[in-house]
Amino acid sequence: MVAEITVRPEKEAFREIIYDTYCWKILKDLRSQAAEIMEVLSKNNISSMVHGSLARGDVDKESDIDVFISQTIPSFQIEIALEDAGYKPILREIVQATPWQLIKAHFYISEKKVVSWPLISPKKAELEFYYFGGAATLPQLRNNVRVPGVDKRLIVILPIEKGHQEVPVLAYGEGKVAKLLNISLDAVKERVQVLTRRAEIGHTGIYIKRALGPDETYEDVFRKLIVEHPVIKKRIRETE
Repeated sequence: MVAEITVRPEKEAFREIIYDTYCWKILKDLRSQAAEIMEVLSKNNISSMVHGSLARGDVDKESDIDVFISQTIPSFQIEIALEDAGYKPILREIVQATPWQLIKAHFYISEKKVVSWPLISPKKAELEFYYFGGAATLPQLRNNVRVPGVDKRLIVILPIEKGHQEVPVLAYGEGKVAKLLNISLDAVKERVQVLTRRAEIGHTGIYIKRALGPDETYEDVFRKLIVEHPVIKKRIRETE
């Protein structure tokens, strides 16, 4: 468990969370597992990052390991690198949250451990999504660096030596959040709008979620999806 104390009594929005030994152990274990995967990719000249609570540090025993590759790389190169290192997939799938968002490949090593990458060139705003939640590189994991980011509650997580501080985005200021995370103000406003709406009406589902068969490649299935969903062509043209 973690201890919780108020940082600024005069402002109830601010809190400080102190991690106990168990929390630090979970963080160390999850980061070690993520680093092992990222080391394999790095040895094959593939850069990657982890994002969310694993990058910020505010993990719990239910936290996922999500390794993201931001470049568009032939999928077979990633699969060979992972499988040669002993990472066999329990599931391979292609996912697109909405018709206008990034189309990604997912390579599930386990239920809570996934490597993902874009099948089309990501827009700047789509990459900023990862930095909004907090994104850490392999060198940062090696050096036990935790980074600031915003969680799904729209709470800014600010790592400190003993744990982290919390403050709502709107109390911290959207402009300050943009500067803190080195992303655009538009990206912050967009994420605030999306997460606020999601909190009000719930998650509205996934536009495309297609599992791959044992003999199917990501690129072959992606080409079929383009035929089945012509709107994907428009999304592709936006980044050409």
